[in-house]
Amino acid sequence: WDETHFGKMGSYYINRTFFFDVHPPLGKMLIGLAGYLSGYDGTFAFQKPGDRYEHHNYVGMRGFCAFLGSCLVPFAYLTVLELSKSLPAALLTAFILIFDTGCITLSQYILLDPILMFFLMGAVLSMVKCNTCADRPFSTSWWFWLSLTGVNLAGAMGVKFVGLFVVLLVGLNTIYDLWDLLGNLSLSLVMFGKHLLARVLCLIVLPLALYMAMFAVHFAVLNKSGPGDGFFSSAFQSQLIGNNLHNVSVPE
Repeated sequence: WDETHFGKMGSYYINRTFFFDVHPPLGKMLIGLAGYLSGYDGTFAFQKPGDRYEHHNYVGMRGFCAFLGSCLVPFAYLTVLELSKSLPAALLTAFILIFDTGCITLSQYILLDPILMFFLMGAVLSMVKCNTCADRPFSTSWWFWLSLTGVNLAGAMGVKFVGLFVVLLVGLNTIYDLWDLLGNLSLSLVMFGKHLLARVLCLIVLPLALYMAMFAVHFAVLNKSGPGDGFFSSAFQSQLIGNNLHNVSVPE
């Protein structure tokens, strides 16, 4: 059912047609990019569920979602292995996901869910990996996993606002880490300040910058009049090619 929504929105990006949706733009932009790179021309109507694609090349968009969905298995394996240090537990987790009907079904269609879950589990894995580097702070690996956590947080929030829950998880973990560091009497306040600043940069500033950059790309790409015009002001509509108000002088 939802392929008719998100496939159509991928077409909007390929055709640069402005639209409005309740979800942030990253997931649909990635679907559109996957379609564009795989040769889909954005002409399929996506009118109702079950319509045959015929000659339209939809495989790239479905394949992209399937690839991200398949990444959940190694992500889960590595996360559990890192947390439990138990190979049987990690393998069991991986096999449970491999044979999970819901995960397979969600991953084979043009949907936001596999993209969202990719970033959610990526954020959890990065957070866990960063925690294991706690004994060597400010090392290359520590900075890498901390920054990657921030990138995945931006990705999760950029696909659906449900990503806020993983932001909350990482936030609670960070508060716990900082509280533990503050109680470490062998650590100077200057060093604690560096720890705090590193987390602010990687887990707040970086995700916010990436999140805003997604919208900058979104508005730069969608420069033609479309079904989303009416949700925005006259001044905004005057910037859209093909709109009745295009290039008209609009008083503030």
